[in-house]
Amino acid sequence: MRSISVIQITKGYMGATPREFQGNCTTNATRSAGHDCDFPAQVFNLKNRLGLRFCRDLVEECLEYAVQAPTGSNSQSWQFLVVTDGDKRQALGDIYRKGWEAYAGMSASAASLAVGASEDRADQQLRVMGSAAHLAENFHRVPVMLIPCLPGRIDQWPGMGAVSALAGIIPSTWSFMLAARERGLGTCWTTIHLMYEEEAAGVLGIPYDEVTQVALITVAHTLGTDFRPASREGGAAAVTRWETW
Repeated sequence: MRSISVIQITKGYMGATPREFQGNCTTNATRSAGHDCDFPAQVFNLKNRLGLRFCRDLVEECLEYAVQAPTGSNSQSWQFLVVTDGDKRQALGDIYRKGWEAYAGMSASAASLAVGASEDRADQQLRVMGSAAHLAENFHRVPVMLIPCLPGRIDQWPGMGAVSALAGIIPSTWSFMLAARERGLGTCWTTIHLMYEEEAAGVLGIPYDEVTQVALITVAHTLGTDFRPASREGGAAAVTRWETW
């Protein structure tokens, strides 16, 4: 197997710097799944959690699970755009950071929700905000970006129509994310770039008047698998009602 030059974002909280190194194109994760990376790839480390190489065939395999998801009226109207081109990722990163600057000052931001919360919840919110800020700063370094789309401008549809359409694309995208997790890939559902959706459409050649972007899913291999359930105050019982509100 040939050796390729890849980029590693060395660990650090903010402002991580890339360094070049030589690496074999087949990783333990892909080798165990029977996949070889025989095309240019990147090593990626976000806050020392997301990293290692990705393979095109892994992404395509996960997408096969996505299109098994149910859709209303069996419309199967999902569309997915996979972005790996460096210039396009840079442009999307610039758009995302522009949206992030607006989001960070909103009353609905993760940091704002820490105000008045319990100590544990406030700490959790601030960790989320810190992690999200790091992603925003390094967004262009994400090796694979997946944009799920729907035909038409659903923001102009009646409420039920828009909700029904989203009920088709969301399960399929979540199926992709679950399949990715099973294969050692970490994903993150983001929507901030949608503040400038038309600008992103121009970068990607998406006909804005005919297609709605629903999200932008970041994809990379994870460093380690020591994940654990998130803490939820009161668990499911605190937000569940039976028979009546």
